[in-house]
Amino acid sequence: MLGTTTSPGTRPAIDTRLKISALWISTLFVFAYVDIFSLYRPSVLDDIQGGTISGFDVTQAFLLLTTLYVAIPSLMVFLTLVMRPRVNRAVNIVVAALYALTVVGSAIGEWSYYVFGSALEAALLTGVIFHARALVQRDA
Repeated sequence: MLGTTTSPGTRPAIDTRLKISALWISTLFVFAYVDIFSLYRPSVLDDIQGGTISGFDVTQAFLLLTTLYVAIPSLMVFLTLVMRPRVNRAVNIVVAALYALTVVGSAIGEWSYYVFGSALEAALLTGVIFHARALVQRDA
């Protein structure tokens, strides 16, 4: 059953799926704030108003792909709570690993706040992978 259980004298046990879901939520918060903080960098707003972001033209396709990139981890918050254990494990491991690669890759040559945020995102995604592996080992 999803949730917590308690025994006298012990900490409540938190369901693994809730832990994974919370890690996805935390990752999304860091995604958002790192991007918001980027708006304070010199010339970023000028570039955006000029129609580019980090060298990419702002087009409908770019914005659609960017929305898709954020939608996937947003959906993972819910899907983690409802998928069957074996599917849950596979999807969380693959999606978290792919996102960790993109996060690390996007941090190359960036400012220190961005590198720190990316390192935090990668650590949270590593937590997703760790807990997803434990979920199936326990439920298999």
